Formats: sequence, C-alpha cells, structure tokens
Amino acid sequence: MRNETLEKSLSESQNERGELKPRVAELEKILYQYQNRNFVMELRASLDRIEQMKRRVEELEMALQNCEMRIEFLEASEERKKEQIQEVADYLQTLVVQVDILCVKYELESDRGQELASLFRKIKALSVRAKPYM
Repeated sequence: MRNETLEKSLSESQNERGELKPRVAELEKILYQYQNRNFVMELRASLDRIEQMKRRVEELEMALQNCEMRIEFLEASEERKKEQIQEVADYLQTLVVQVDILCVKYELESDRGQELASLFRKIKALSVRAKPYM
C-alpha cells in the first residue's frame, strides 16, 4: 500500500510537472519578449539622445563659424582703420614740414600771419599726438 501511495504521488507529480512545463515555457517566452521590448525602448531612447546631441553639435558648429567670420571681419576692419590712421599720420607729417616753413614766413609779415602761425602750431601739436599711431 505504501508503494501504491508513493507511485500514485509520483504519478501525480509527474502529471503536474508535465502540465507545468508548457506554462514555464510560456512564461519564459513572455519574459524574453518583455526583455526584448525594454531593450528596444532603451535603444530608441539612446538614439533620440544621440540625435539631440548631433543637432546641438551642429548648432554649436554654426555658432563657431559665425564667430570666426565675425573675427575675420573685425580683423580686416581693424587693418583698414590702421591703414587710414597711417595715411592721416603721414599727411600730418607732410603738413608739419609745410607748417614750419610757413610759420617762419608769415610770423614776420603781419598779425594775420601770426594767427596763421598759431594755427599751424596747433596742427603740429596734432601731428605729435598722432606719432604713437605711426
């Protein structure tokens, strides 16, 4: 009788095991699907972040190019201004020489000449102030 009970219990266990195998296989399949779905969602989120970063990099590259273009423009503008200052300074130097000659000539001639000489001295002073830019 004990053997019969054990055999019956063994048979029931085997039947239960046989019934549970398909259920375990089904649950494993569902788990695998969820894991795959989560993995795909994580990949999509990563791809979205990568795309956002690419767009940001493009924006920054465009901003950098704009800054580089502005720097080039400002450098060219600065160079033109330096050339203009040099031209004015050269012209002032020429005027200084002429002023010295005219001062001597007109100072001796009249009051109006002395006023003109005074004006010439002011031009000469401007020339001295312009020397640092030469």
